[in-house]
Amino acid sequence: MNKKTGVTVPLSALYTKECSPIGDFPALKDFADFCVKSGIQVIQLLPVNDTGTHSSPYSGLSAFALHPIYIRISALPEFKEAFENNRTFSAAYKRFLKQFKYSSRFDYTKILEAKNELLHLLYNHIEKKLNSSVKPVKGNVNVVSAGGGSSESEKFFLLTERFARANKWVIPYAVFKNLKDIANQASWKSWEKNLANLSAEEIKLRWNNKVLKSSHNFFVWCQIRAAEQFKEAADYVKEKGIVLKGDIPILMNEDSVDCWCHPEYFNQELRAGSPPDGENPLGQNWGFPTYNWENLEKDGFSWWKERVENAAQYYSAFRIDHILGFFRIWAVNQKETTAFLGRTIPYSSVSRKTLEEAGFDKGRIHWLSSPHIPTSLVEDITWNHEEAVAALEKVCCRLGTEELWNFNEEITSDNQIFQVKFFDDAEKNHRVAECLAKKWRDRSLIQLSEDEFIPVYAYEASTSWSTLNEKEKSLFREIVSLNTEKENLIWKNHALKVLEPVVNATQMIPCAEDLGVSLECMNDVLNQLKILSLKVIRWNRLWQEENQPYWPLEKYPELSVATTSVHDSSTLRQWWNEEKSSVREFLKLFTEEELELLAKKSSAQTSGEELDLQVETERLYEKSFSPELAFAVLKKSAECTSAWFVNPLQDYLYLDAKYYLENQNDERINVPGSVNSFNWTYRIPSAIEDLQKNETLVEKIKTISAIHNLEK
Repeated sequence: MNKKTGVTVPLSALYTKECSPIGDFPALKDFADFCVKSGIQVIQLLPVNDTGTHSSPYSGLSAFALHPIYIRISALPEFKEAFENNRTFSAAYKRFLKQFKYSSRFDYTKILEAKNELLHLLYNHIEKKLNSSVKPVKGNVNVVSAGGGSSESEKFFLLTERFARANKWVIPYAVFKNLKDIANQASWKSWEKNLANLSAEEIKLRWNNKVLKSSHNFFVWCQIRAAEQFKEAADYVKEKGIVLKGDIPILMNEDSVDCWCHPEYFNQELRAGSPPDGENPLGQNWGFPTYNWENLEKDGFSWWKERVENAAQYYSAFRIDHILGFFRIWAVNQKETTAFLGRTIPYSSVSRKTLEEAGFDKGRIHWLSSPHIPTSLVEDITWNHEEAVAALEKVCCRLGTEELWNFNEEITSDNQIFQVKFFDDAEKNHRVAECLAKKWRDRSLIQLSEDEFIPVYAYEASTSWSTLNEKEKSLFREIVSLNTEKENLIWKNHALKVLEPVVNATQMIPCAEDLGVSLECMNDVLNQLKILSLKVIRWNRLWQEENQPYWPLEKYPELSVATTSVHDSSTLRQWWNEEKSSVREFLKLFTEEELELLAKKSSAQTSGEELDLQVETERLYEKSFSPELAFAVLKKSAECTSAWFVNPLQDYLYLDAKYYLENQNDERINVPGSVNSFNWTYRIPSAIEDLQKNETLVEKIKTISAIHNLEK
């Protein structure tokens, strides 16, 4: 596979003099010119699908529709005539330019609202112009005016109809967007039942409703123009010899047109996330519904194949987000507030018979699978025995006459516990609810049915586990180990069944986001399907060895994409300044000669003075990040033997100090686990036109590209 060096960037981050408020589709052409000049051969974009009111590109409102926020208004074919002849539109456009100047972070909500207003005004102008070209005569027969304008009306009607026939997804999308507008963007789950549960036939009827036709056609027109601008830019990138790589999120927002019009493909009772780990002891609940793979398979995975085929109009390669989810997804009851009691889908269960044969009798199994709450746990909060008993009686049943309780069968999630009013005192009520919710998670087994169980992911953290003797613990671990072996085979077969039709649907090069994955079968499946894995260099470590050294760069698999950072991580500058132990290990990848040269460049000593290499190398760890250090890190990283070396644009811009923001934290794209106006709103610190003129930056990037692309 030919080696290539590339760059990752959110489309919204691009800044040209024609798109100062937010990056747009045409900006890709300017960016491609910069990449050609810099020796960059791959441009990787974050998702560009419509996300509605959500700024995260991974919170899709549609699996197919492009985001109208990326349309360049001034490049639309209708713009000039409307700007010259429609005072309302021209005034609004001038206000838009005046209000939204370039800034290092953009206001997603305000820009979205402003662009939507402009698109609506422009569309209204188009409609009025088309309608004025047809005048009524006697007998209610419309004839063409002297201007012959009805041909324009017919052309416009044919344009939208032709697009709708070629893109079946746009009909439910337009109907859904119209209903969202009517509901002031409220979730479809809060709509009237007859609208929340429209069948495919009812959606088509609503699409054909003449009263709503104008509203529906507006959204189709937006998609037509977005597709035209994106396709033109994508074709330009391809003509320049650059691979445009897209990003297909695995999950859909529950408030998406796809979940609304294809409920059979989603399991709304479960939410996807990730299991407990060191940084997230309760796991992560992402809030997205899981898939109903059985129904998707019955349809030949048509929805997934159509997603990929739609993306192939623009891209030559694509990133499969969270590919682990195609093997198994971590799923939790949608009523749970955490992901601690989740399970994998698909999964292998442990039978009651298996547990009994290992020596766990009925009472022991109950002890392992049902949280046991001592009265004293709540009494320590209330300081009153009677109050503690009264509180427990609301959600629990007492075990005989003991001061010990189990949760009632009606309690199926921790959210139900938080809904109970235990006391009038708000603080006391909250403390008791928190205490009982924590106890709700305190178990070693999850009981799925009378005779079916699955081990809790963090079962060794439970009270019941701590009471087992060593023999019981050994037997339990053996049961879990054997069950995991079964699951690995299940996951491998599931991944092959699901991924094969997806990656073979087009000629695009498939690339995996397989971070944090330790499945035995993962590499086999990726190699079998020729999917490139992802290697984040700073995380590609020999974690079990002393000091956790970095993987040797010459041992990176060819079928992989290596990178210095990702959109969810700190930037290279943050890493250097804040993760010194990791930096210290990284510098061990350098030869003594390279370290000596780097130390001399970074040293304050004058030329010719003898240099204490050990002292100067130690000083390197403590130095603040600089263009010299950025160049050294990127050049060294470029020596990896991965086929592709694709890094965030920020990490390349560190090659010139004038692109450093005062606060390095402002250069991040996203901070996982936080929802705020900061995430996903990064803009590059200089217009692309000016980047192209920076010969020093261009030459440094070309050097890095040459190092990586050199066949070893």
